[in-house]
Amino acid sequence: MITVHHLNNSRSQRVLWLLEELSVPYEVKRYERDAKTMLAPPELRAVHPLGKSPVITDGSHTIAETGAIVDYILDTVGEGRLIPAAGSAERLRYTYWLHFAEGSAMPPLVMTLLFAEMPKRMPALIRPVGRMIGGAVQKSYLGPMIQAQLALMEAELGQGGWFAGDAFTAADVMMSFPVEAASSRIGLGAYPRLGAWLARIHARAAYKAALAKGGPYAYA
Repeated sequence: MITVHHLNNSRSQRVLWLLEELSVPYEVKRYERDAKTMLAPPELRAVHPLGKSPVITDGSHTIAETGAIVDYILDTVGEGRLIPAAGSAERLRYTYWLHFAEGSAMPPLVMTLLFAEMPKRMPALIRPVGRMIGGAVQKSYLGPMIQAQLALMEAELGQGGWFAGDAFTAADVMMSFPVEAASSRIGLGAYPRLGAWLARIHARAAYKAALAKGGPYAYA
């Protein structure tokens, strides 16, 4: 049976959701972030050398990285569900957005968070400098990049309502975390399709069941 090593307020919430959508049995082992550093606890290093989540174990297999985990789950227990047919136009879109989630969408969002937190960890005397640097990077680089990406996502949802066309797929599961992060940190007021998509996924029974299994999740 698959065991999900689940860290609170993390990408591993998507793994729980995917398993709930597929209605396959699994176990959850919860880990809590350090309240001061917000880092994963050292116990996760016993599961994977990097000590990060998400990571799953299935028999003798240990799989890390959300995209790799999604592929593994669909290959082993998916039975062809939540993935478009090979060779179809929808499959190309599916593959793009499955990898866009972590490859393009998350890096600038993480950098935005880091630059916002950086001054708080500096000596008081140089915090104004840290805020100035962070503000400049956000205004000239990160902000425009994130807005361009959100505009691309908004346009994609105009082609069928989901990230790979007319049907809900695992690409929507992967895209949930960056869209939730953008909604929390930036807001989606200028992107009504993204806002409506987020409301739809949050209303899904499997999403709610995953929240019940995973515990408190700040982005829901």
